[in-house]
Amino acid sequence: MRTVNDIKEITGLERKNATVLHNPGAGKGETSKNELIRKIESAGFKCSYSSTKQFRWENIETATSDFLILAGGDGTVRKVAEELLARKVSERKLPLALLPLGTANNIAKTLKITGSPTDIIGGWNSDRIKSFDVGIIEGADQPSFFLESFGYGLFPKLMLEMKKQKKNGIGDSKEKLRVALEILYKLVLSGPVKRCNLQIDEIDYSGKFLLVEVMNIQSIGPNLHLAPESDPGDGEFDVVLVTERQRAALAEYFQKIINGLEVPFDFPILKARNMQIEWHGKHAHVDDEYLKMAGPTRVKIELREGLLDFLVPSTA
Repeated sequence: MRTVNDIKEITGLERKNATVLHNPGAGKGETSKNELIRKIESAGFKCSYSSTKQFRWENIETATSDFLILAGGDGTVRKVAEELLARKVSERKLPLALLPLGTANNIAKTLKITGSPTDIIGGWNSDRIKSFDVGIIEGADQPSFFLESFGYGLFPKLMLEMKKQKKNGIGDSKEKLRVALEILYKLVLSGPVKRCNLQIDEIDYSGKFLLVEVMNIQSIGPNLHLAPESDPGDGEFDVVLVTERQRAALAEYFQKIINGLEVPFDFPILKARNMQIEWHGKHAHVDDEYLKMAGPTRVKIELREGLLDFLVPSTA
């Protein structure tokens, strides 16, 4: 098992050539193609550009690129990761440099990639590489992997409600996160507990739960730090289970967050590498994608260490 926050310092390398994969709609579309290229090239990098709207892997100049720049949110990271994970091992190890432009940016925040775009870009010369584990899912329909989290109960219900109430189109990121929290608070008060047959590394933890979340990073959805100590490169998942007896405490936690208070998520967390889950309900999610299950389905989850590499700025 790797140590927490293990970052490899690679010296003697110069990363000057990059391919930019940009979601032009991220962050209300405030960052244009020309502005993005200007900022990157002014920091001393040469780059080619591709919009994720017309993203085709065969058009990416991987042979001449030292790293890939992902300019967008968590969805952009997942879209590119899906392509990378489908490539041969020899083609996969181009480091990913994140320029977070999305609403939640949960992956970037876990990697401590924050600050202005200019500061982040300037830190790419550091050659600090962070390995990133991936969760492999067997037994469910597509998708077959997750980077952030996989779970049942409250959070897939939140996704459905956001869509039903037509809140996904809110342009202001802070307002969208606030609305999501308010909806989530109401769901905590009324959401049912469900039977879950659960084995974690061959130990049985079956019971009835309000939510089950297998976390690979620290936060989920509207920037909720359900696993504040989680490290996506430590070779372990953080598993969050909330029972009926913890419902009131969870509601109180969300209410404090809505009121602007910074409070820790103080619920038990289990460590895991391999799991089997059979949820007696139909609402699931993989990262930020809703997944409807036909009924109780046995799902296997396996952690694969270090399938992705991220270039972490010296400012992180």
